[in-house]
Amino acid sequence: MIPPDMHFEPLSEKHRIHVIDIYNYYITHTYASFLEQPVPYEFYDIFLAMMKGYPASAVIAGNEAAGFCYLRPYNPIPAFNTVAEITYFIRPEMTGKGLGRAALEHLASQAHALGIHHFIAQVSSLNEQGIRFHENNGFLRQGILTGVGNKFNREFDIILFMKRM
Repeated sequence: MIPPDMHFEPLSEKHRIHVIDIYNYYITHTYASFLEQPVPYEFYDIFLAMMKGYPASAVIAGNEAAGFCYLRPYNPIPAFNTVAEITYFIRPEMTGKGLGRAALEHLASQAHALGIHHFIAQVSSLNEQGIRFHENNGFLRQGILTGVGNKFNREFDIILFMKRM
């Protein structure tokens, strides 16, 4: 069900509003983001700084951003240069259409050129959709950090997923 006109564009200034609007949806309505309060559009600069030198793309369907995805360093120590943390957010009305899987494949193809062979994903135990997505896309559970998070007055675990690319 991937829209035939779907493609990826490197994140740039023109994606600021769409990216933050999508991210703010997940902040205020889900456990996919660990933040509790919406972020201002200036937060986009923090995103760009976190992913500097790593693949980061807008998922474009039609003429608008349907989501975004990026890699960032798992750990800045050179011993971990082959590992990246992966993140993707798809507009809620566009989920279930293969865009998340396409984003994963897109980032994987770019990761190889950087020598990245492992993806790490941190998923809230209250984010059932995120857990299913990672399990259905070849990520393996590597551990659970019990009770380390709290959002909307609910404690949650962090499930650590890893995929060897």
